Amino acid sequence: MTRVFVSGVGAVSPVGTGRDAMFEALCRGISGAREIRRFDTSQLDRHVGCEVVDFEPADHLTRAELERTHRCGHFALAAARIALQDAGLSGGFPDPERVSVVIGTTMGEANLLGELEDVWLHQGAAALRSELIPRYGTGNLPAQLARAVGARGSIQALPAACAAGNYAIGQAAREIRAGRADIVVTGASEVIERLQYAGFARLGAMAPDRVRPFDVDRSGILIGEGAGILILESEASLVRRGARPLAEVGAVGLACDAHHITRPHPEGEGSKRALLAAIERSGLTPDDVDHVNAHGTGTPANDLIESRVLRDIFGERKPPITSLKSMLGHCMGAASALEAIACVQTLERQIIPPTIHLENQDPECDVVVVREATPVQGLDVVLNNALAFGGYDAALLLARPGKLGEFWH
Repeated sequence: MTRVFVSGVGAVSPVGTGRDAMFEALCRGISGAREIRRFDTSQLDRHVGCEVVDFEPADHLTRAELERTHRCGHFALAAARIALQDAGLSGGFPDPERVSVVIGTTMGEANLLGELEDVWLHQGAAALRSELIPRYGTGNLPAQLARAVGARGSIQALPAACAAGNYAIGQAAREIRAGRADIVVTGASEVIERLQYAGFARLGAMAPDRVRPFDVDRSGILIGEGAGILILESEASLVRRGARPLAEVGAVGLACDAHHITRPHPEGEGSKRALLAAIERSGLTPDDVDHVNAHGTGTPANDLIESRVLRDIFGERKPPITSLKSMLGHCMGAASALEAIACVQTLERQIIPPTIHLENQDPECDVVVVREATPVQGLDVVLNNALAFGGYDAALLLARPGKLGEFWH
């Protein structure tokens, strides 16, 4: 297996923007939940989400980029610039034609679509700015990012719902392993948009004020937003540049429940197959996994089924798990990308961030949930689990640099 490494990370999140700000806030147990500011929620019975605040796009984008992109693109470009600086690539690429872009999202520039709808309803179709209409498509995200950073290889958009981040990272690793790229800018971006927010509120899937994963009183998700971008690089490219790896990318296991558009399979069949595929295709066994970043939405069904799956895979061993959605909210397509960055930093710093708001663990969720930031020595292998509507299941395995080589040999 061609070895693929993470050489840089960048995050724009509800609890912080930057290389380290998000992870440090997570370790302090800071929640990004607050009343929605960007649109009116007065007609709904839910008013809280995890918006990105204290973020200034002009700090990261040129004036031209600000004019031709919108909020989802602002997040992605800012996170990419941070990640490229982290990787030592902010000055450009050694060979731009060997640099690809793979970006995941659920709805792309959905806020732009809402703005266009407002103009049509209140001013008429003749008032629509025609140049804005083609900017809505999800395929624009990787194109905008490639233009901004000067990547001339292939570009791909993966609208794989709430597992889009892991899907994108997996596809990026495949691009490198297939010899089609030396470096891939990858991850996912998402914005909170009023139709999406109202839809989840009407589904009865949203908690009133906080996310309580694995708690007996858990009542649903809070929608979040942001972007997580990782720079993936071949071993040969890293050596040529003399760059440092942050983590090694193992396999990404993908599967489908083929069960229901919104509900996971009662036995978690797709999730189980995805997790086992990520472990086994990385040349490991469940005993080698030191920590699981759970999907952990805080909904009654998801947490129960995910707990059963983890028990089936790990038995009584019970590696420590955490749910970052207790602080970040559910950032939709960007969720697993932001969580992958936290996993990279968990490996770097040997600290597992906590799950907050867990006061009375559901006895049927028989897993070991980390409730306070916990230093762990010898933490070498992490699984990042992601599920999504439609049965999208994606599990990403990450390891400390060099550790997968030890296992393979």
